[in-house]
Amino acid sequence: MTIGLAHAELIGVLIAVTGDRPRVMTVRHGEALPSGPFEMGHRTLQAGLREWVREQTAHPVGYLEQLYTFADRDRNNEILGGRTISISYLGLVREQGGPGSGWHDWYEYLPWEDHRQGVPDAIAIIANRLKVWAEQDAARRESRLRRAALAFGLDGNPWNEDLVLQRYELLYEAEQVVEAGGSKDINLGRQMFADHRRILATGIARLRAKIKYRPVVFELMPEFFTLLALQRTVEALAGLKLHKQNFRRLIEQQELVEETGGVESETGGRPAKLFRFRHAVLEERALVGTKLPLSRD
Repeated sequence: MTIGLAHAELIGVLIAVTGDRPRVMTVRHGEALPSGPFEMGHRTLQAGLREWVREQTAHPVGYLEQLYTFADRDRNNEILGGRTISISYLGLVREQGGPGSGWHDWYEYLPWEDHRQGVPDAIAIIANRLKVWAEQDAARRESRLRRAALAFGLDGNPWNEDLVLQRYELLYEAEQVVEAGGSKDINLGRQMFADHRRILATGIARLRAKIKYRPVVFELMPEFFTLLALQRTVEALAGLKLHKQNFRRLIEQQELVEETGGVESETGGRPAKLFRFRHAVLEERALVGTKLPLSRD
């Protein structure tokens, strides 16, 4: 839909978890998020996006919510002299298709966000670069250093997994990412078209926060699963290693799952019980929280 020189589009941050990898659906050989025009024939924006995703992935969207509307004047767009207004949605789906289908690990784009194996190498590189950036402005030096320390867990500050967008925007402000004019560096992630990496960061931040108080993670699970598979899915999304016993105790306390009576053989161990999500829990009560136990092993 075009209004004057403004063009409205729908853009999807479509997330799946395959194995222990959080995956995002992309187009243009991994360089952009999928998007399409808003069709006036659709009753609602969500209806239009659900139909489009179903066509693209051959799988219905489970959880879907509006994310944000991106309409800054200086967005890089392909309308000469115009502006693209992107109405973004976060959707949870199951990955479909083989190689070349457009799915990519989201840590390709934001490698500093994956702390499951400890602090990633990118953090030290970022810390040094942001220090140089801070020194370039004596008047704002202390403020810049403090922002960097809080965002990236430097100088004794704790790592906050929810600050995904703030971290990307700080790197953008410091011109450390290609989209802001920085040089290409694999340690600072794969470039995306226009502000699509910012939109991806927005989606990741929203999902990391959401899984702490709503059981949306089960939209990414098969019908039957082991508790280990569930834990690895949550870890993949949070980018953190969780304490096994704390995680299982939390799941049991909130009565989110129930045993199926079946078992599955897992590599290197005895057969594990299979569980399924208790959909009745949504009818029995409003969830007071599904807080993640973020203490590391």
